[in-house]
This record gives sequence, structure tokens and C-alpha cells, in this order.
Amino acid sequence: MLRLGLVERRHSDCLVLPDVESVPGFAFRWTDFNLRSTLRLAPLVDQLIQPVNCAMTSQRVQLGLHEALVNAVRHGNCEDCHKRLRIRQILTPNWLVWQIQDEGRGIPHHARSACLPKCPEALNGRGIFLIHQCFDDVRWSRRGNRVQLACRRPVNDGGSQGP
Repeated sequence: MLRLGLVERRHSDCLVLPDVESVPGFAFRWTDFNLRSTLRLAPLVDQLIQPVNCAMTSQRVQLGLHEALVNAVRHGNCEDCHKRLRIRQILTPNWLVWQIQDEGRGIPHHARSACLPKCPEALNGRGIFLIHQCFDDVRWSRRGNRVQLACRRPVNDGGSQGP
């Protein structure tokens, strides 16, 4: 386990799971991050987007990850620095996946919508909309305190498969 400031980082060996994406011998890499709940997120987000390798996709993912992490700190952990954030980054040949988990009670099902708030003056609700716009796939745990964000891996440095 490597220690990076307040972040504990654990890097896996290459794992083989034959049933993933129905490709025999499919391999993926994952990295776990475990850190105190803080709004000083820029260095972490920069590290999380390193594998993207496409400027356009990188900007989109950066915005979405920042929104998801801010939601986890503010709403999930109530800005309590004694609570922890757990992030898992999973890299596959076709997908880039991030799982973000806080120690909160979770977001209720009705609040996980990809829609903008009906009232333009609403103080909350735009972050989840942005998250859904930034990623190709967004999934919530049953409890709602863990979100999985995925985007298709860019084809090359000049373009991406996603929007």
C-alpha cells in the first residue's frame, strides 16, 4: 500500500475474470483510494483522470468526478472530516469506471434522477444531473451511498467513443 498525503492507495495486480463483458480471459486493473472527507479534491481528481488520455473526455470526466465527490463530502458525510471516502478506479480495455462511497445514509431513489430541478432557483439538484451528463453509465448501490460512474474508454488521443 502506498501513502499519498492523506490518501491511502492500493494498487492491484492484473486480475482475470472470465465472465466480465463475456470475454474469456478478460483482464482489468483496479486502484483503491481511502481518504478523509475533504473538499480539497483537485489533486485527487487530477490523479483519477490520468488514464483517460483524451482531452475532451478528460474534461467531461473531471467535471463529473468533482460533482460526485463534492456530493459525497457535503451531502453524504456532512463535511465531517472524521468520516471517510472510498474510491475505486477500475480500468478495463473498453471502460473507465469509478466507484465513490461515503459513510452517509444514502441518496433516496427519487433523488437519483438525471433531470434538472423543476424550479430554476432550486439550491440543489444540478450535481446529479451533471453527473449523468458526464458519464455513459451511472449506477447507485441499493442504499444510495455508493455511486458507480463509467465512461467508454477513448479510442485514441484524438477522439472518444462517447459523446
